[in-house]
This record gives sequence, C-alpha cells and structure tokens, in this order.
Amino acid sequence: MFSEGMTSPGANPHSSSAWRPQPASRGPGAEAGTYAPPRGVAWDAGSVSAGLVTRGAGCPRTMATRAKRRRVAGPAGGGNPDPVAGFLSWCRRVGLELSPKVAVSRQGTVAGYGMVAQESVQPGELLFAVPRAALLSQHTCSISGLLERERGALQSQSGWVPLLLALLHELQAPASPWSPYFALWPELGRLEHPMFWPEEQRRQLLQGTGVPEAVEKDLANIRSEYYSIVLPFMEAHPDLFSPRVRSPELYHQLVALVMAYSFQEPLEEEEDEKEPNSPLMVPAADILNHLANHNANLEYSPNCLRMVATQPIPKGHEIFNTYGQMANWQLIHMYGFVEPYPDNTDDTADIQMVTVREAALQGTKVEAERLLLYERWDFLCKLEMVGEEGAFVIGREEVLTEEELTTTLKVLCMPAEEFREFKDQDGWADDKKEEDSLTITNIPKLKASWRQLLRKSVLLTLQTYATDLKTEQDLLSNKEVYAKLSWREQQALQVRYGQKMILHQLLELTS
Repeated sequence: MFSEGMTSPGANPHSSSAWRPQPASRGPGAEAGTYAPPRGVAWDAGSVSAGLVTRGAGCPRTMATRAKRRRVAGPAGGGNPDPVAGFLSWCRRVGLELSPKVAVSRQGTVAGYGMVAQESVQPGELLFAVPRAALLSQHTCSISGLLERERGALQSQSGWVPLLLALLHELQAPASPWSPYFALWPELGRLEHPMFWPEEQRRQLLQGTGVPEAVEKDLANIRSEYYSIVLPFMEAHPDLFSPRVRSPELYHQLVALVMAYSFQEPLEEEEDEKEPNSPLMVPAADILNHLANHNANLEYSPNCLRMVATQPIPKGHEIFNTYGQMANWQLIHMYGFVEPYPDNTDDTADIQMVTVREAALQGTKVEAERLLLYERWDFLCKLEMVGEEGAFVIGREEVLTEEELTTTLKVLCMPAEEFREFKDQDGWADDKKEEDSLTITNIPKLKASWRQLLRKSVLLTLQTYATDLKTEQDLLSNKEVYAKLSWREQQALQVRYGQKMILHQLLELTS
C-alpha cells in the first residue's frame, strides 16, 4: 500500500517527494528527495509492498557500448602519478584480494576507472573479496568512538551524517589509512548530478521528469542538515576537522558522492522491522560501472563482501555491477548518468496520483458529482492507496503500483451505490475479477470507464513536459544533431524520451 513517507526506487535520504518503487543495490536513501538508497539495499526488485518495489537481478550483459556512470579525469587527491598502483598496493596491505583474472583500469571501460577481465571468467567465480576491516564507515573510521558517543546528536532525516563526518575527517587526516582509496575517487568539483546544474538548466532540460522537484528537496535538506547538525559538530571538535573541510560546498559534494558510490547492506528477513543499515564505502566494489543487465553481483558474508560473476565474462570485457533496478530518472538524479534508450529495461514513467484525481474531476458536471469524487478520494487516502505527493509507477512491461492504481480506478469509476457498499465494507470486498487485472497486456481489456480515466491521466501527464515525443525522436534519429548536444542535454533527452515512450504505449493500449 502507498505510504507517503516511502518513495522511489532510487529515492534518497536527502529528499522526500513522490512515492516511487525502490531500487536496491547502490546509493543510500529512501525518498525522491531525501538522498538516495545506497547500493546493496534490497529495494531493487519486483513486488510492491508498503511502497517498496523489489525485483530480482536482471540477466547480465557481457559487454557495453556506451558510457554509463560518467567519471571525470583526475583523482580527488590529484598528486599520485599512478593512483591505481597505489590502490593495489593498499589492497594487498589490507587483505583485499583481487582475482588475477581481473584488473582495475581506464582502458576498455565505458567510463573512467572500471574493472576488466584479463582472462575469461565463469559464473560463480570470485572476482574480489573486501574484508570488513577495509570498509570505510562510521564504525571503522578513526573517530568511530566519538561518532558512537554522539550518535543521538547526529540523527538526521537522511541517516548519513555519521558517514559524512567520517569522510570529512579522513579526507583531511594526513595519515588516513584510506588515502590510496581516495585517490581513485572522481574529482569532487566535477560531479555531474543534476543538483550541481544551474537551476534554470535543470528545469529546462528535466521539466516533467520529476527530477527538478526531487533535487530541490535534496538541496533544502542538505543545507538544513549541514548548518543544524554537521557544522556545529565540526566546530565543537576543531582538532578533528580543519577549517578547509568546514565547507557547505564540500559537504554538498560528499552527499552526492555517498549517493552515487556508497553501499547499504540489506537486512536479513527476520530484521525487516529494524532501521536500515547505515551506508558504507566499499573499496573496489565502487569502481565497477553499472548496467541494468550486469554480469557481477555483490554478496555479503560475516567476514567480507564478495563480488561474484553472474554470467560468463569473456577476456577483455568489462565487469559490471548493478546499482539497483533503477529508472533513468533515478540514475541521473543519484549518479549523474543514464542508460540510452532502449538499454534500460528498468525504466519507468510516473503518473502523479493527483493527476488521476484531476482527470476524474474533469468528467464531473455538477457540484454533487465533484463532492462525491472528493469523498471517493478521501476514502482512497484512508485505504493508503493514494497521497497528495504520490505517483503511480509504470514500467515497460508491468505496472509497479498495480494494487494502488487498480483500486484507484475502481473506486473513482464505480457507480455511486456500489461505492457506498464498498465504503461500508472498508474496501475489503473480495470481488477482483480477471478482467480488472492491471497488467500492461490486460489494459485493453479493462472497463471502458477505467481506460478512459487512465488515458486522460496520461494525456495530462504528457502536458507537463516542455516538448513532445516527436521532437525527441527527431533529435535522437539525427546523429549529427545529437552529437552536438552537450552531455547534460543528451542525458536529459534520454530520460524524457524513455518516459514518454512508456506513456505513449499507455495511450495506444487505452485507445
């Protein structure tokens, strides 16, 4: 059921906007505006439950042809002429074991540093193992005791403050044991998340996608968290945090880095009621680039984290992890890149819940009908099927919020007397019929009133974009024109186009 506090498949703890299904493997968070879920979270999989969508991992692909996560040249430290050699030496010292069949390299990867197979790899083979002592978290950093003692004062909406303070301290500590690991980080001042785009550009390129609204909430929460919790803590411990790291800009950059590069260990089944695990940095694992159809997967064990091949990887091919089953709007929001159409099989489009209400209101003729519609809507809210900031999530092959959308169409379209009966039974009437099943293939078989309301809702959603589908198709089909677009323009175009293709598929199915 819909829960206003639970959102996106790539939601992040520094934001809190519309409900969307949740991805799982990389990048921390919980809502489309509370930062984003770290890799490894069990949000990336296919059943909708309490606002979380979980799906199984997709079939890996052995080779990619386009850049995924855009890494920029130059490590964060910038001083090491051979950061890979320094990192590998550090790996040996801390017991991080890399298979002789793999190599960390910029050659043969889709984007910046990646991992490439030097020999053929078979499914099930161990690619590398990271001992838990080599993980960087609030529990392993050199100020872990202080962070634990001050845990109550460091609580925040995102839940990331302890890790971010650990990073701020270790970055400026001259003898930090993680310095060789930091040398492989991207250049913080050149991250490509939309939160670093000028506001006008962000709104112009991503209007209608949901990203600008999520970013605005992120930015407000980041500012609040920094000035109310982080800065006072650093000022209270000036011996641990030099003036150069007491910077809102640096904090902003580290939030984006944690959003894109951290992992979150999934809870065990019996721990479902517990708070999610804190995000952590996993050296080596965060080097891998992303594909929806990946060929490796991170496994958690008591002593170490293991990256294991999930399908054959030929010699010379790149090794890809998955950051979770994420739509392109989530990828660009949290990681600063997208998968070009039609590569991202996990892409989705949203129909805002209030848009369906608006479409239904357009069909009312008198005040009594409008009042009855609002009564129906209030009842759906009571059932926790809808909310003012929620969204129905549509994938290419499935409706990820099937229960919520089915119930909403049913309640808004049923005759008045039937609604009274349904309401008296608190919505528990067990009368679901096969023709009411809201799968993509079954949409043409829905009741005419359901299809009409869904169609009107899609048309209203398409009006929120600044351009139409044909404009996007013309840009994508003209390789010369597309090549002249900036990186941001290309990425935003892919987000818009993927969403519009899903929405136009709905138009065809409801016609």
